[in-house]
Amino acid sequence: MNKILKQFKEGLLDNNPVLVQLLGMCPTLAVTTTVSNAVGMGLAATAVLICSNLFISLLRKFIPKQVRIAAYIVIISGFVTAVELLMRAYFYELYQSLGLFIPLIVVNCIILARAEAFASKNKPLPSIIDGAAMGLGFTFALVLLAFVRELLGSGKIFGWAIPGYSENPMVIFVLPAGAFISLGLVIAVVQKIRNTAADRTRLKEIEETRKTYAKTEETVKEEVEAQ
Repeated sequence: MNKILKQFKEGLLDNNPVLVQLLGMCPTLAVTTTVSNAVGMGLAATAVLICSNLFISLLRKFIPKQVRIAAYIVIISGFVTAVELLMRAYFYELYQSLGLFIPLIVVNCIILARAEAFASKNKPLPSIIDGAAMGLGFTFALVLLAFVRELLGSGKIFGWAIPGYSENPMVIFVLPAGAFISLGLVIAVVQKIRNTAADRTRLKEIEETRKTYAKTEETVKEEVEAQ
């Protein structure tokens, strides 16, 4: 259980594929104009991550090293096609909105990176958890960025207009330039939070070490006085 929680923590916070590793920038900047698009793209990528990690882990001992990247891409493209057909059948409006970025999941460096770095070296269950953790981390980053852009750029959230602001929003945030500005601001805030948490951890460790030394020094002093 601790390993599972650690994997999810890494995917969401410590090693987030977008906010920390800066991977998958193309869909991150392109589809985050609305929260609904971000959720759809994130869940689609998560489904592909989980399924591709599972199959690559199962076949890791049978795939020759010389053609492993090509094999990974074939496996990933099969699941991307399945997700694309499902979205086209049941979520056609979302499919039209995301457009070309659904088939481009095939070359998403997050998915290929997890296949090469984790799924090809681990058993199926940890690989599934890794895919879910990284997929949810990707979705979280997309939704966070889309929330900022949709709120500031159109004055709406999930299509609901915010009274008093939606009539005169800062349109730049839904434009390409706004995507870079918003991403920079979000990454800066996230890094500040991570650094603050890391500083607190270091200070706590230093304080515990100081108390240990003080206690040891006091013990030694008492022993010397007793002698």
